[in-house]
Amino acid sequence: METISREQNALDRIVEKRRESISHRKRVLPEVALKLAVEKAGPARDFSGALTHAEFNIIGELKKASPSRGLIRENYVPAELAPAVERAGAAALSVLTEEDFFLGSLADLKTARKAAHIPVLRKDFIVDPWQVWESRAAGADAFLLIVAILNDEELRELLDLGRSLKMEPLVEVHSRAELDRAVSAGARILGVNNRDLRDFTVRLETSLELIGSIPDDCVAVSESGLRSHDDLARLRRAGFDAFLIGERLMDAPDPAEPLRALLGSPAASAPASTENGAGRKAG
Repeated sequence: METISREQNALDRIVEKRRESISHRKRVLPEVALKLAVEKAGPARDFSGALTHAEFNIIGELKKASPSRGLIRENYVPAELAPAVERAGAAALSVLTEEDFFLGSLADLKTARKAAHIPVLRKDFIVDPWQVWESRAAGADAFLLIVAILNDEELRELLDLGRSLKMEPLVEVHSRAELDRAVSAGARILGVNNRDLRDFTVRLETSLELIGSIPDDCVAVSESGLRSHDDLARLRRAGFDAFLIGERLMDAPDPAEPLRALLGSPAASAPASTENGAGRKAG
């Protein structure tokens, strides 16, 4: 797999490589062929709805490797991991499909979706409408949009296309400026990534600093760096609806064990649900 030194801007390097890959793949598989495949695909599952239950809604991420960690999970079998994470209580799945730096693939997403019954998010660096059509053709129920790699016109175009295909994107931000752009574009599911993709540093405080600026009618998701039930409880009280967790699960021989620990007992989530809206408005 390809790795990135801390001297490089990781996000720029990944996106550059992704654009090269897309350019080649578009020649091999034109958009018209993808649209025909989409017509044959079944309906998308309700990703947004899965994240709004009055409990700790976890998006369990399936990820084999990352540019900062290298290989995370040697025994990476999505057909086994997806149902195990679902049975342990995940509300949805996220599957890395970027090949060069995360060792993912669309085949992983297809396999995971067939093996589970909960919605599946395509986690990738999406910069082209062709990738949205590709996502739906592969069975994805939602997809990630990273505000830092898109201009305002691209962001709106990809949001609109996703909705036309009944896929509500998870729009990811890391700063107040990016959050303002996402809200202006009409994002309905807003993810705050606690990891800075430029240098891989992680600060849980990033979520706490931005939650007060996320509109009450948006689904708020905290991503990365979440290690304990206490982390989730703190963020839930602050106003977050859902949590995306990957490495904490992929590090474990059985990902169901840390997922159950993160969810905690049913009693633990009861007071948090009453504080959710108040926490958002208080920010």
